[in-house]
Amino acid sequence: MTTTLFSPAARAAFPTPSPVDFQVPAGACDCHVHVFEPKLFPFAAKRVYTPDTATIDDLRAHLRLLHMDRVVLINPSPYGLDNSCMLAALKALGPEHARGIAVVGPQPEAGALKALHAGGVRGLRLNLATFGSEDSAKASASLKAMAAAVADLGWNLQIYTDLGTIKSLAETIAALPVPVVIDHFGSLKAAQGLRQPGFPELVDLLKTGHVYIKISAPYRISTAAGYADVKPFVETLAGARPDRLLWASDWPHTMPAPGTKRSPDKIEHFWPEDDGRDLNLTASWIGKPETLRQILVANPQRLFWS
Repeated sequence: MTTTLFSPAARAAFPTPSPVDFQVPAGACDCHVHVFEPKLFPFAAKRVYTPDTATIDDLRAHLRLLHMDRVVLINPSPYGLDNSCMLAALKALGPEHARGIAVVGPQPEAGALKALHAGGVRGLRLNLATFGSEDSAKASASLKAMAAAVADLGWNLQIYTDLGTIKSLAETIAALPVPVVIDHFGSLKAAQGLRQPGFPELVDLLKTGHVYIKISAPYRISTAAGYADVKPFVETLAGARPDRLLWASDWPHTMPAPGTKRSPDKIEHFWPEDDGRDLNLTASWIGKPETLRQILVANPQRLFWS
């Protein structure tokens, strides 16, 4: 049995996950996690925050508790453009079980991208939420350049931003020559309901079949009990294109406590989210086992392993 290697403070913050209350299909994939091992892989000097430690063994324990056979690792912002920690995790987990999404500079070399591909990477991420998304023209140019760089590799692009930016970039996103993945429900605000600005455009993008959406991290978009106000969004998205939805936990939950200002000068402990409950809620909202299997197994297989 693997012993968790979280720091004592991180262990204290994490609740015991609720048991999964349905039969998770074989080949299920958690499509968004991070690994942080600062003793082996130092964080970037210029970073917004300093996370706690979450090792490969911690990740294995997380996947085992959720009955997930596969995983997609996202290179997190505290590592900047250094993908070494993620690549080490991909190697340890093996290509049958793990894929990665890298972060690179504005003009990546073809040789560097091919090396990342050999290491299990299958996409690039543009994090507009952390590093600013007010300049849609600049973001559009970045997306076009990234898509051109990875099109021949069969990769996808992943965007972490809000509905306003998605709305302003909708035309660009729809025209890109590679699949696009929108993180965490497009950072919608569940309390504002289905008619909030930007959500119709998000649904329209999903309907094209060119865009995938992660139904992930409900704690980032809702404060309602049991995330009840998230359910209508899951039902709407699943009703539009269930073959373009991905499920993810967002483990180990890098979000500051309410009222806390992020700083690189102190360790930011992980958000104490119950991943078992979140997976169970998603299964109940989806309802149909065949649709849930599509989201957990078939969609990530197509996007990351085919």
